[in-house]
Amino acid sequence: MKFKFIEERIATIFMYLAAFIVVAFLGSILWTIIKNGFPYLNWSMISKLPSGGFYIGGDGGILNAIVGSLYIVAGATILGLLISIPVVFYLNVYLTTHSKFAQLCRLTYDVLFGIPSIVYGAFGFTLMIYFGLRTSLLAGIIVITLLIIPIFIRSMDEAAKELPKDLMDATYSLGATRLEALKIFIKQIAPGIGTATFLSIGRAIGDTAGVLFTAGFTDNIPTALDEPAATLPLSIFFQLSSPSSEVREKAYAAALLLTLIILVLSILGRIFFHKYSKNKLR
Repeated sequence: MKFKFIEERIATIFMYLAAFIVVAFLGSILWTIIKNGFPYLNWSMISKLPSGGFYIGGDGGILNAIVGSLYIVAGATILGLLISIPVVFYLNVYLTTHSKFAQLCRLTYDVLFGIPSIVYGAFGFTLMIYFGLRTSLLAGIIVITLLIIPIFIRSMDEAAKELPKDLMDATYSLGATRLEALKIFIKQIAPGIGTATFLSIGRAIGDTAGVLFTAGFTDNIPTALDEPAATLPLSIFFQLSSPSSEVREKAYAAALLLTLIILVLSILGRIFFHKYSKNKLR
């Protein structure tokens, strides 16, 4: 008994130590970004386009990167939802629980989930070369959509697995078709959809490798899908690569802005989940 007590205490100490290391690591990252970026984060930087050689020490801001990121994330999120919801509905309603095909699909999405974004970027770049396309907002949206679809599907699929089977059976007993049951299905997995959406947005807005090959970069705000688009991660990358210390300091301000956006999305995701999970049938 004494040995088991000592073993439990040692395991507890290691768990607290691991938690402390993670929190300390996160705190050090936030402290570095805030210390170096907060003095340079101002409204002028957020609201203006680059001008006068911004990336070599000129004036202006990163409005082009902010808007470009929002365009790509919004387009990818909409496409991702339109593709993912029918897939999850098919896996959980049309296929049986022990379906071999469903298990193969889930395994495939798990593999896709773990593929680095640079691979998606290279794949998108290969397609662009094959079809003779150039870097553009549309290419960036497509690649980011491919990147976040596995996140959407696996997150919503886990929520759909918790649905009571009696609920769907009761829906069918009232004469509803499977497509008519889709509304009830979506309502019941709404917390999962919300969580998946915020997770996907956080992954999409912070991706660099995927858009580096496909969306390109520009100092202007794109007005058409075939025009290149700047993004915040690429803006930070180019600023940190600048020989000017002033530009590198602005990179930390852009990194702080990106971190704040992801933090807000994470908080909204938790609020959404807790709000709508209260109305979910058990």
